[in-house]
Amino acid sequence: MKNTALITGAAGGIGKEFAKIHASKGNSIVAVDLNAAGLKTLKTELENQFDIEVYTIVKNLAQPTATQEIYEEVKSHQIEIEYLINNAGFGGIGKFHERPWEKDLAMIQVNILALTSLTRYFLPDFVARDSGKILNVSSTVSLVPGPLQAVYFATKAYVTSFSNALSGELKGTNVTMTALLPGATKTSFGDTSGMNKTAIYKKPAKAADVAQAGYDAMLEGKLQIIAGIPFSQRLELAFAPLMPRQMLVDRIMKNQKVH
Repeated sequence: MKNTALITGAAGGIGKEFAKIHASKGNSIVAVDLNAAGLKTLKTELENQFDIEVYTIVKNLAQPTATQEIYEEVKSHQIEIEYLINNAGFGGIGKFHERPWEKDLAMIQVNILALTSLTRYFLPDFVARDSGKILNVSSTVSLVPGPLQAVYFATKAYVTSFSNALSGELKGTNVTMTALLPGATKTSFGDTSGMNKTAIYKKPAKAADVAQAGYDAMLEGKLQIIAGIPFSQRLELAFAPLMPRQMLVDRIMKNQKVH
């Protein structure tokens, strides 16, 4: 397999777009997702269209042992991963004390623990051979607190902070770490999380555009990139740290309410 990228959440949305971009360059893919049918379709489409290899792994990243099993399966097949794209993640809306705890626990497992664990498994290999690129999909919501999506916003804040920190640790090597911070993006994520009914989802970005921006930033070894938001939202994010905290929380609370 050539210049192989391991992509989580590869069967749909931004993850599928990452796979298409990488495959279009003649590169191989290890596609990971819970959706077995989606992976099968992806494999068929990409191998037929681009004449590349796609190795699929059906795993539920909410299971604590999933990442170790993925790493061991990749190593057992002697597949060398050059790009790690931690894309899988999900959200949910509602008051923290009212939401089912098992859903938020699974969110923490997927958004934080699985991403961190896969990074920890593959990063030593990257550093040892002094090559490799990691792209962690965070969110613009990582930059602010998120009432009604408290756990989701907090998990993405972790992803951005973690990614930025590792980027600093990797200085002096040929290994890079990039964080992608998308705004609202048109995927099934918005529907399943309920966020598509909130104000921030009025004009979602195209998944293909967001993926391309993130992929290009990864290749360039950038620290992070914000993608898929209009200029007005960029201004809001820029001024958010300067706002009184209570005013910021109240403003975000208003935007998160389902209409």
